[in-house]
Amino acid sequence: MTAPQEITIEELIAHYPVMLLDAYGVLVNPSGALPGAAGLIDELNRTRKPYYLLTNDASKLPQTAANRYQRYGLAIDPERIITSGGLLKNHFKIHNLSGARCVVLGPDDSARYVSDAGGKVVSPATGFDVVVIGDEAGFPFVETLDIILTELFHKVERQEKIHLVLPNPDLIYPKADRAFGITSGSIALIFEAALQLRYPGRPGLCFKRLGKPNVEIFQEALRRSGTRNMVMIGDQLETDIRGANTFGLASVLVGTGITDPTTADLPDQPQPTYRMHAIGLRQRKSAKGDN
Repeated sequence: MTAPQEITIEELIAHYPVMLLDAYGVLVNPSGALPGAAGLIDELNRTRKPYYLLTNDASKLPQTAANRYQRYGLAIDPERIITSGGLLKNHFKIHNLSGARCVVLGPDDSARYVSDAGGKVVSPATGFDVVVIGDEAGFPFVETLDIILTELFHKVERQEKIHLVLPNPDLIYPKADRAFGITSGSIALIFEAALQLRYPGRPGLCFKRLGKPNVEIFQEALRRSGTRNMVMIGDQLETDIRGANTFGLASVLVGTGITDPTTADLPDQPQPTYRMHAIGLRQRKSAKGDN
């Protein structure tokens, strides 16, 4: 197994026409921008370098996310943000889910993604056709999961069709000060484990996953950029790196997020093309005459 090459952000900018950046663990955490993020975004904007954020976050619309990033000092336009929630529109179209009753786990923006896709957002207690896990926050956790799980069991026993959708497959996410939290993918595992326990071997009782490492979000980046000559910079082997590798893109692992550097070289793990300690640009030398 060939060790990934160490590379700088300047070398990546010079070599690849389009940059793909993960958000959490690369540019930001819930407390603000990570070191070097503001300088990188300013440089990409100044030089008009094409770049996109590929984020599995389905809890914020692009405009909501852009507003938040701008409060962190990151001048990122909504048009540059590709979210897993935005993939629901095409998914609903492919599966003829327009008008379907959808229970949505997540805040208001998660529900907005579903309604924009053509779904009818309903309360878990009123019956539903589709379950969409948009986020781990924005609802009473245990009570809501219990109501949904009970109705899912009843639907299986009534032999009714179930459609389960997971825009964000992430299991955990990085917080500030080396803290971590669970996210949507972990909630999906709870439902899937419970369904398989009660109905072992029954097909169709798992979520359709849309975000990284799955192909849909990279296809959207290709559609917008018009080229496969892109590089994906991320902090997770299982989502960012595996997804880019599978799609045929170069990938970069940074050490500021989820992946533990001590386990990154295990033989069963996807390997990045490059490694980078952080995304900060090197300091430019002062112009002659500057103090």
